[in-house]
Amino acid sequence: MSTHFTTDKVNLKVEGRVATIELNRPETLNAMDVDVIKGLVCKLKEISESDDVDIVVLTGKGKAFSAGGDIKTMLSNMNSTDFFPVMDSISELIITLYSIPKLTISAVSGAAAGLGFSLALATDYIIADKTSKLAMNFIGIGLIPDGGAHFFLEKRLGENKAKQVIWDGKIMIAEEAFACGLIQEVAEGEIQDALHNRIEDWLNRPVQAMIKTKKILAEKNRPQLLKILELEKHGQQKMRETKDHQEGIRAFLEKRKPNFIGK
Repeated sequence: MSTHFTTDKVNLKVEGRVATIELNRPETLNAMDVDVIKGLVCKLKEISESDDVDIVVLTGKGKAFSAGGDIKTMLSNMNSTDFFPVMDSISELIITLYSIPKLTISAVSGAAAGLGFSLALATDYIIADKTSKLAMNFIGIGLIPDGGAHFFLEKRLGENKAKQVIWDGKIMIAEEAFACGLIQEVAEGEIQDALHNRIEDWLNRPVQAMIKTKKILAEKNRPQLLKILELEKHGQQKMRETKDHQEGIRAFLEKRKPNFIGK
């Protein structure tokens, strides 16, 4: 994939040793379409090559961090030939973000749902606004989590709790997500203040030693993450072909409770 991909759906701002990447589709609650996914990869690769940047902050413009994958992409009846490249772009994004030799922070306001939550989980540290809502809610439309969520949830929660979170698909407030170990911090006051304090703290530490630890663990875990991304890609295509997924989408559009049949 070319690192010269340009889109106005992702903004990058660098101040000193801190780069901020902002998802810029506020009108869709920063839903991630292919342009956003490729734009994020491009910005991350750009930052990765800079010796001046030590910390990367991910954030969303407007009312949400990211409401997840773009519903139009999900609704389209694309076959596996069209669908797999989308999943490959997601895999490239997640592996790039997880492995980047910088310290990464997600600053979550509003919704971080589905793929948006997977994106946040791929960073080293998640700060959430008190009023934010976090959800691994693929199950509601008969799908499985993607964006490496099986890997990240199992790492943070252990296998049994990870399965429960995935199967329940419920919306969690920030305090709940913090209590079970999914996020590292709930902002007491303004999220920008909490973010500023975290950045200042890290900038006054031996950051290269912190990054080296991150790189060692990322290198160790990379084969497993790649394997899970591949399993999610093929598993998701299978789920898209189920009657329950079709019913989940219809119910979503008709704003009613789905009637799942287990097929």
